[in-house]
Amino acid sequence: MSNNPSSGQIERRLTTLFPSTALEGHAEAVGVIEREGKLHLPPLVWSFAFGFATGESRTLAAFRRSYNSTADESLSPGGYYQRLTPSLAEYLCDLVEAYYSTRSLSLTL
Repeated sequence: MSNNPSSGQIERRLTTLFPSTALEGHAEAVGVIEREGKLHLPPLVWSFAFGFATGESRTLAAFRRSYNSTADESLSPGGYYQRLTPSLAEYLCDLVEAYYSTRSLSLTL
């Protein structure tokens, strides 16, 4: 029997750890979202998280296609690429740090 979790289990763990409301709230706090617009943070985060996890093509175009397949509104290449900013990078780093801080806490309990 394999100890590797299924993709469904991974998805449930991540969405429990980072619910959509928390992703959006933190994005507003760090200034990733400056106004209400077409960008939806949860699909963006999941496109990066699952895009890197699959080990498949890791091009920006592939991440954009992944985002467009799950978001309510598609973004053009230019619309997508203009959102790849230093504040978005900071936001994603914060999420990774939050994940590892909760992981290390659960490992010590």
